[in-house]
Amino acid sequence: MKRVGAKNSPYYRIVVADGRSPRDGKFIEEIGTYQPLKKDDNFKLDIARADYWVSKGAKPSETVASFIKKTKKAAVAA
Repeated sequence: MKRVGAKNSPYYRIVVADGRSPRDGKFIEEIGTYQPLKKDDNFKLDIARADYWVSKGAKPSETVASFIKKTKKAAVAA
């Protein structure tokens, strides 16, 4: 995740990046957003692109993995 936003007001972009690049550095593709201070519906994720990158060998962070799991669970329930 790439941190953007003001001091004490975090906002993250969920990105696909090479593991050797810095946290807020160069990335390959932006696939979603996350606002931790917002209570409900605080993230958006393009699940098709996330699945594509995971199939290519990308390893999601714990937070992003939980977003993928929640998104898939919501898609099955709907």
